[in-house]
Amino acid sequence: MGAGHAHALYVHEHSFVHHLPPETKVLSVLLFVMAVAVTPREAIWAFAVYAAAEVFIVRSARVPFRFVLSRLLAVAPFVVFALFLPFIGEGKDVSFAGMALSGEGIWSTWNILAKAILGATASILLAATTEVPDIVKGFGRLRVPSVITAIASFMIRYLEVIAGELARMRTAMTARGYEPRWLSQARPIASSAGTLFVRSYERGERVYDAMLSRGYTGAMPAIDSRSTSVRDWAVALLLPLLAAATAITAFVML
Repeated sequence: MGAGHAHALYVHEHSFVHHLPPETKVLSVLLFVMAVAVTPREAIWAFAVYAAAEVFIVRSARVPFRFVLSRLLAVAPFVVFALFLPFIGEGKDVSFAGMALSGEGIWSTWNILAKAILGATASILLAATTEVPDIVKGFGRLRVPSVITAIASFMIRYLEVIAGELARMRTAMTARGYEPRWLSQARPIASSAGTLFVRSYERGERVYDAMLSRGYTGAMPAIDSRSTSVRDWAVALLLPLLAAATAITAFVML
């Protein structure tokens, strides 16, 4: 991120969603996910409202649906786990295709799938419309402790550096005839991991010393001093307000 490259989840566009201040989008996603999480699983209509709202934002942000669907593969482990619940849940009170299934397990499967997919989609939309450094900046403007934001900021910047270092080491090993096909060849991998750790640690020390020599006092200087307007907050909070109203209505209708 320090080199100015966009991360793999970011979609470069010029929609109004992209132009919203990062802190408004971070808080909006957080509140939306909380509303989804507390919604009763029996209120299927409420999840349809949430899904429709997310589809509207995807179209408004000009994020390709294929892009979102491909990133949703990250929730595949939860999907696999949830699909077993009707078979291992208590009370085989539902019959389907000659199989006895648990009604409670079916509801649990629906609950996990719906909330995981909606929450993951909201996170994907946040990452697709906001650069990672801006997300960290947004957390800082929301008064998240500076230690946490500083650690996250440096971690993001160093992931790319470490990944590049690992790729160079891999290329060097391949050029010397190394082909990781057998278990007996696992030792070079362990040695490479140790070398990578030492190199990363030493580079981190050098960078930190350079930062101290340039006046670093524990917080990065604020470059963008733009203030967030009431209109920005109003637009960003429309989604969580809709989600909160839907969740409250779902509880009332139970």
